[in-house]
Amino acid sequence: MSVDIHINKRLRANDRVFDLEIAFSSASDRIVLFGPSGAGKSLTLKAVAGLMHPDQGRIRLNQRTLFDAAQQIDIRTQERNVAYLFQDYALFPHLTVAQNIAFGLQRGCFNLRRPATHPAVKKWLATFELNAIANSYPGQISGGQRQRTALARALVPEPDILLLDEPFAALDLSLRAHMRRELSELQQRLHVPMLIITHDPADVDALGEAVFEVRDGRIYTPA
Repeated sequence: MSVDIHINKRLRANDRVFDLEIAFSSASDRIVLFGPSGAGKSLTLKAVAGLMHPDQGRIRLNQRTLFDAAQQIDIRTQERNVAYLFQDYALFPHLTVAQNIAFGLQRGCFNLRRPATHPAVKKWLATFELNAIANSYPGQISGGQRQRTALARALVPEPDILLLDEPFAALDLSLRAHMRRELSELQQRLHVPMLIITHDPADVDALGEAVFEVRDGRIYTPA
């Protein structure tokens, strides 16, 4: 995986101005953006996903241009083939585990009566050991199981990269170390490129191969 991000964005809120000026490139499959809340990490992730549009710059994944202000290229979110795992997982409470996973399919099969019979859904239920709770609802399962369900939903369309926004923040402290190991092993087994944002040094230690520190909207480079 090659990632090339050089973007600028000015945001205003009342009398406050925040300038995002992020520039980095990496060929790693495990990239971590590390820094405090409010540094611009989530904005960067949203720009890659197409949920935020920079004022200037470019975004390229595997030499494919997703955004280029100079060339007026801005690929639609649905066509970028990137998966975004939100901090709170954003599972649909009225859908079962299997239906939530099926919702991630590009053409969708969440409305099928038996989504667990779809080959792609079956694959990810087995991969994440979710078969026993396939017919359960998010409110009936543990935090770790909710994260696995959200990961399965993100991966079912076979994205080029997985974007993770503080992936362990919603978990109890006792679960975080276990889920870090599980995510690390999954990435190594499936070779799914990941771009992770976090403020937790433990996430950096467990998952970071290429690590970029973000401060005040910029990549920090020690003097």
